[in-house]
Amino acid sequence: MELPPLVLALALGYALGSVPFGFLLGKARGVDVRKLGSGNIGATNVWRALGRPWGIATFVLDFAKAPLAIVLALGLAHRHGASDGLTVWAEIAAFAGAILGHNFPVWLGFRGGKGVASSAGGLLLLMPQAFLAVVAVWLLVFAGSRIVSLASLAGATALPFAAWFLETPHAGLRGLSLLLAAMIVLRHRANIRRLFDGTEHRWTKKKKATEATP
Repeated sequence: MELPPLVLALALGYALGSVPFGFLLGKARGVDVRKLGSGNIGATNVWRALGRPWGIATFVLDFAKAPLAIVLALGLAHRHGASDGLTVWAEIAAFAGAILGHNFPVWLGFRGGKGVASSAGGLLLLMPQAFLAVVAVWLLVFAGSRIVSLASLAGATALPFAAWFLETPHAGLRGLSLLLAAMIVLRHRANIRRLFDGTEHRWTKKKKATEATP
């Protein structure tokens, strides 16, 4: 398999994914979101620290990271005259790079978000049926528990099964679904401990965001 387009796609994805939008939006307001709430730079903690508009803006920008990386990688692969098979692998590499960049941005000492929003954006583009299934699971669990982290963990757990049964068989996509699920679970270690302890925060109407961020 030809490597340069894949390496470039991975690097491009990482560069885009590593832009810490939540941190930058907080700085624009004179706030370091890493010192507030959960200390995470994702959308939920930004919502809690700065308010709903800023949380939504962070979610949208993080959501767009992986799709933008995938589209740019597609163009890059075409410029290199890559075959259809290699093009798919370039898209997968860009997606994986974007998640790694988001979760471990070099600019913030490799301490980033949890990858839920960024993963969702990439899934919508590369695995739309799996995306819909995961969103359905997320909504059902959140509606029953009002706990963002539990819903995110449930969606992550469902992802590999959705990719396997609902998408066109492809080893790269199935492997990517496992990687995304594992990354989300790994980044929610503290939330998992609080869930077992019964101390995890719930999302309430009075206090809009009381949960660690995606």
